[in-house]
Amino acid sequence: MALTERTEIDQIEIVQQWNIQVRQATIIERDGDFVSRTFHRWVLTPDSNISDQEQKVQDIANAAWTPEVRQAYETFKAEQANRLGV
Repeated sequence: MALTERTEIDQIEIVQQWNIQVRQATIIERDGDFVSRTFHRWVLTPDSNISDQEQKVQDIANAAWTPEVRQAYETFKAEQANRLGV
């Protein structure tokens, strides 16, 4: 009886214009039969370093984060900082 564990990026979503939400599944199998699946999620923004992300995540981020989206995100951050008095 052998247990195996593997991870895979199984979902990538663009949320609220510029946030990219990534879901990674950890899948446990016993002799090839499914035992369990757990998830880990993280969010990337246009100012994130994506060099350590899987290529498919990088490809989606580079396509989604156009210069206009990046500028809108920077404007949003500046407005939030101004609102908070930072």
